[in-house]
Amino acid sequence: MANIALIIAGGSGHRMGQDVPKQFLTVNDKPIIIYTMEGFEKHPLIDAIEVVCIDGWHDVLAAYAKQFNISKLKWITSGGNSGQESIRNGVYNLEGVINNDDIVIIHDGIRPLVDADVLSDVITKAQKYGNAVTSLPYNEQIFVIDDDVSTTKYIPRETLRRVSTPQAYQFGLLDEKYHEAFEKEIGIYGSSYTNTMMTELGVRLYFAAGSDKNIKLTTTDDLFIFKAYLEADEIKWLKKEKK
Repeated sequence: MANIALIIAGGSGHRMGQDVPKQFLTVNDKPIIIYTMEGFEKHPLIDAIEVVCIDGWHDVLAAYAKQFNISKLKWITSGGNSGQESIRNGVYNLEGVINNDDIVIIHDGIRPLVDADVLSDVITKAQKYGNAVTSLPYNEQIFVIDDDVSTTKYIPRETLRRVSTPQAYQFGLLDEKYHEAFEKEIGIYGSSYTNTMMTELGVRLYFAAGSDKNIKLTTTDDLFIFKAYLEADEIKWLKKEKK
């Protein structure tokens, strides 16, 4: 059984307001996408990496991978017009290449701080249950809007989980559900992602460990947070958070 990382880097990153896609911005002389790929490159359970990349940047990605010794990169696939189309392209590219019981770990290319323990747990849970999604408790109060200025209803935070990437699926399930979703046009529009699509198609999801460090770099403020985390990793006297 193989474990394949499917890293999604097909977006243009307009909200970052930069001249290049945000996944190719450099921080401390290293592209963000390389930080992300290194988390999978260094993990002993990962056998290969596929990156869904924005068109026009394939050669740049390949050159960076060679420069930074990303030896597990096996495939570079073109993105689509949406996040779900990009993931679909990556999944379909693996048809006939990997086995149905292999595990595919989907991860956002602009989440460069994937934790090794989190990655291990999501793989282990997916091998056991067929899928696993990285999750954390929700620590804020959530209220339901009545009329934009007031409310009388809240959702108990104990009933909620924040789910992001990495998330892992047996390839047979993943491939089947992406074909079903695009044929039936279910779970593929707006902010839909693999996890929400799966639940809309009736699949039960299983929770795996998460980390607050696993931030998504969407705005320039996020870049400053990312840099702060990189600097904090150099500080040895801080106690690490409990998983």
